[in-house]
Amino acid sequence: MTKTIITVVGKDTVGIIARICTYLAEKNINILDITQTTMQGYFNMMMIVDTTDLSIPHDALCREIADLGKEIGVEVRAQKEEIFSMMHRI
Repeated sequence: MTKTIITVVGKDTVGIIARICTYLAEKNINILDITQTTMQGYFNMMMIVDTTDLSIPHDALCREIADLGKEIGVEVRAQKEEIFSMMHRI
């Protein structure tokens, strides 16, 4: 299984989760785990997703989801799980 970590941070507005999840479904990405919180009007979400059957290259996913974030007024990042695993091995 290929996992990717997606983070979303920004001012809370209606529809953030819906827009991100719709995009993921369109790209054949399954959400494995999700946590989100809103603190003093700011939204924070972290997702672990399965990108094994991703319908586009991973670098395109990173660009497109970042662009979607800009469109809805939040910062969105997608990073391969391997990056986090390597950081913790050092």
